[in-house]
Amino acid sequence: MPFDHRAQPLSPHAARVLATLMEKARTVPDSYPLTVNSLQSGCNQKTSRAPVMQLSEGDIQAALDELRQRHLVMEASGQRATRWEHNFERVVGVPSQASAILGLLMLRGPQTAGELRINTERWHRFADIGSVEAFLEELRDRSDEKGGPLVVLLPRAPGAREARWAHLLCGEVDVSALAAANEAGSAAPSDSATAQRLAALEAEVALLRATVQQLCSALGVEAPVPHSSTDSAEQNPPAEI
Repeated sequence: MPFDHRAQPLSPHAARVLATLMEKARTVPDSYPLTVNSLQSGCNQKTSRAPVMQLSEGDIQAALDELRQRHLVMEASGQRATRWEHNFERVVGVPSQASAILGLLMLRGPQTAGELRINTERWHRFADIGSVEAFLEELRDRSDEKGGPLVVLLPRAPGAREARWAHLLCGEVDVSALAAANEAGSAAPSDSATAQRLAALEAEVALLRATVQQLCSALGVEAPVPHSSTDSAEQNPPAEI
């Protein structure tokens, strides 16, 4: 029986956990599969996420249980600590390119074909916007035998140059609610590009630290202790003038 998201949509938490596994498998393969702690850090990133979530460890575990029942995730074998990996492409029956598009839509919300081409750069390099549109149309026109459409083209918002695409893995899209959320978001002050890059770097550093800690534990050596800027200032006080 094909994966049927219409009869049993994914919960928002499950979609975030699944998409985070899909993202990290491509962008940080050396740290993949992920532990629950690493997965929690990825799910709760402040950048490249819409909406931003604050999932607890219990939320993550509940989402993993939901996804495991549908064979979308599985525990990685041969690992000392429990780690998780996704099985999205095989279960849903989509190619790698389409998987990248769906993962980004789950992580960042509705996007135009142009935005998807830019945002999927670290996942898959599409030749042009036409290539992205071709996969989007294929996902939209998916037959009932294969489980039905996985994306929908939303009505173009007032003042927008292009229409955006949304995924259907969590059920039908409430267009009116989405429009209200967009209006609220546009009224709020946006973060600067510098702040966004800093938050993304902090998330990656946290993931790398967790990986170093695990490697040191496996090797039986003491992990290095990170020094803060405050520590450095105390050790090296400014010279008196």
